[in-house]
Amino acid sequence: MGFIGTLCLLLVLTTLAGHFSNRIGMPSVIGQILVGIVVGPAVLGWIHLDTTINLFSEIGVIILMFIGGLESNLTLLRKYLRPAIIVACMGVIFPVILMGATANLLGLSAFESLFIGVVFSATSVSISVEVLREYGALDTKEGATILGAAVADDIIGVILLSIMISLMGTQGLSTTGSQQNIGLVLIEQVLFFVATYFVVKWIAPYLMGISEKLLMASSRTITSMVICLGMAWLANLVGLSGAVGAFFAGIAVAHTPSRNVIAEHMEPLGYATFIPLFFVSIGLNMSFSHIQDSLIFIIIMTILACLTKLAGCGLGAKMSGFSRQSDYMIGAGMVSRGEMGLIIAQIGFSAGLLSATYYSDMILIIVLATMIAPFLLKHAIKKITK
Repeated sequence: MGFIGTLCLLLVLTTLAGHFSNRIGMPSVIGQILVGIVVGPAVLGWIHLDTTINLFSEIGVIILMFIGGLESNLTLLRKYLRPAIIVACMGVIFPVILMGATANLLGLSAFESLFIGVVFSATSVSISVEVLREYGALDTKEGATILGAAVADDIIGVILLSIMISLMGTQGLSTTGSQQNIGLVLIEQVLFFVATYFVVKWIAPYLMGISEKLLMASSRTITSMVICLGMAWLANLVGLSGAVGAFFAGIAVAHTPSRNVIAEHMEPLGYATFIPLFFVSIGLNMSFSHIQDSLIFIIIMTILACLTKLAGCGLGAKMSGFSRQSDYMIGAGMVSRGEMGLIIAQIGFSAGLLSATYYSDMILIIVLATMIAPFLLKHAIKKITK
C-alpha cells in the first residue's frame, strides 16, 4: 500500500473510531487503539508497526505531552509536588513486590520476576493526559498530582532498570547506543532537571521573545517546536522518556505571552496526524499468536497491573490527605503503561533480562492495561464531578 496510503487509511479509521467512541460514551483513545488492534497483526494483519509509523508515533507522544505541559498549572504542580512523589513511590513499590512475587510463583526465575515488577512500575501519562483533557480535568489538584507522579515514576523506573542491567554484569543503561555507568546516568538526569529550570525560567521566554520579531510565518510555533523537540532529545539522551522533556517544554512555553497562540497551533498539528498514530501504534503492538499458551499468566498479570497502580497510588494519595474519590482518580490516572512500559520492556529484553517467550506476553499485558486505564479514569472523573 505504501506509507502514504497507510497513513490515509489510518487517519480515516481513527477519526471514525474516535467519533463513534465518543457517541457511545467511551474515551476516543479507545477507538483509536482498537483500530491498531483490528488492522494490525492481532486481527487482520493489514498493517504492521514499521520504522516510519513508529517514528510518527514517537513524534505524536512528544506533541501530546507538550500540549499537556502547555495546559498544566505550574502553581498546582508545585503545590502538589510532595503528594506526587509519595504517590509515585507507592506506585512503584506495589507492582515491583506484588507482580514480581506473582511472576515468581508462576514459574519465572527470581531475576525475570523482579524485572517484570520493574516494567510495571512505570507509568505512561500520555494516555491519561488525553483523557484528562477530554473531560476537562487536567487543570485540577488530581490532574497535577498524576502528572507530577508520572514524571517521578519515569525517573524511578529508569534508575531501577539501570541497577538491574548493572547487576547482569553490563555497564548500565543505554538508550543512545553507548553503555553508561549508572552513576553517570543519575548525574546526567540531575543536570537535565537543572537545565530544565533554566529553560523554564529564562531560555524559553528569551527564545519566544526573539521569535515574535522574526519575519517568518508561524515563527512562534516553529520556535516552540524547536524547544519541544530539543528538550525531548535531551531527555532521551540522559535515559528518560522524550515525553518527560516535551512535558517540561510545554510548561516552559506556557509561561510566555505566546501560550494561547501556541496552544491553538499545536493542537491541529498534533491531532491531524501524529497523535492518532501514537494511539494506533499501541494496538499494532498487540498479537494473539501465542495467547493460548500463556492465557492464565496474561489474565492474572493484567489484573495485577491495574490493581497494583490503583491500590498503590491510591494509598499514596490517601497518605497525602486526598479524599476517597480523589484517591481513586489518582490511582486510575496512573494505571496506563503505554510507551514507557514498552520502552523499558524492550531495553530489558535487549539486555537479556527477559526471555523471548515472556517478552511477547509483556507487550500484550502492557497494551491491555493501557486500554483498561481510560475506562477507569473516565469512571473516576465522573464520580468526582457528581
